[in-house]
Amino acid sequence: MARQLDEQIAGRFPVGRRLRVLDVGIGQGTQALRLARLGHQVTGVEQDPVMVAAAREALAREPEGIRERVRLVQGDGRDTGVHFLPGSFDLVLCHGVLMYVAEPDPLVAGLARMLAPGGLLSLLVRNGDALAMRPGLAGDPAGALAAFDTTSYTNRLGLNVRADRLAELTATLAGIAAPLHAWYGVRVFSDLAADDAPPPHDLPALLAAEERAGHTDPYRGVAALLHLCGVRG
Repeated sequence: MARQLDEQIAGRFPVGRRLRVLDVGIGQGTQALRLARLGHQVTGVEQDPVMVAAAREALAREPEGIRERVRLVQGDGRDTGVHFLPGSFDLVLCHGVLMYVAEPDPLVAGLARMLAPGGLLSLLVRNGDALAMRPGLAGDPAGALAAFDTTSYTNRLGLNVRADRLAELTATLAGIAAPLHAWYGVRVFSDLAADDAPPPHDLPALLAAEERAGHTDPYRGVAALLHLCGVRG
């Protein structure tokens, strides 16, 4: 996904431009810190105090120059309008958040308002069109059958959450003046790997295969996650 995001940044912004980045649902700060290391100014918003503490701990290990480029805000991503002025950011990330929001459209609309004209909105969501893939490949045909007609699922944390369908999110982005510019699949081949499994010995080959599949039909359509990039008009 990082490679996909870099591809979109390189295609939209001049080389060397320092972007104003908003990361809603910063988690442990993986993407925020990566972008700060590249020279961008990053503001992270996170509601979970445990994740905020983890992000602060990770940030504390960075050199001073990188720490100065990252600001952390504890708060709800649906309240961005309380903290920031419209059009304040060139790039807005919302990765792995929408599945925990019962009504995602207001959140996505609020994120789009944070973008300057021509700004990029990056969403990472669970693929509601492919929920049957994981149970089906794991040898659970009953679970696969049940997954065809729903957008609800139980995640690896045991939480009942929701998925999004590409067509519906495409319509949402068009309706909030940030139409879909590109989309990718994420975790096409690696979705069944355990979260705590050690990296495979052929990790470079796996990453290369995932990157190509994420760009290519029909593989990207059955990915566990979808990475959607909208552009503010």
